[in-house]
Amino acid sequence: MTQVPIAEGVFTWPSDAPRLLGARCGECGTHTFPTQPGCPRCGSEAMATVELADRGTLFTFTTQGFLPKEPYTGPETEENFAGFVVGYVELPGEVIVETRITESDPAQLRIGMPVQLVVVPFRREPDGTEVMTYAFAPVTESGVR
Repeated sequence: MTQVPIAEGVFTWPSDAPRLLGARCGECGTHTFPTQPGCPRCGSEAMATVELADRGTLFTFTTQGFLPKEPYTGPETEENFAGFVVGYVELPGEVIVETRITESDPAQLRIGMPVQLVVVPFRREPDGTEVMTYAFAPVTESGVR
């Protein structure tokens, strides 16, 4: 089966240890995700693509209880949509990333809990190609959920 990333330049792919691709300002050290050509803090154009940390902490989260509107391109319809959790993950010393959380039960989550970057299936194209996206999974004493 062919797998492709949801967009080029968002995360390392293929990889057994995926990392998000962000940018770091060569002038002031500010990180961004996704990459961007200019620094939002100092305005410098000395931005370099960097691999961001693959672990962080859950900064906050909410539930997505209705089918997102365009430009969302997920496979769900109004009839089969199941809610999911969207969170903000703080990557230490770098940036806070908006992301899907793999755990769909908010009762299993707590702010400040450790999370790990994972690459998960997002949708399947008519030709069978599986489109992959990034998410963060809770890390427990027994491992990544």
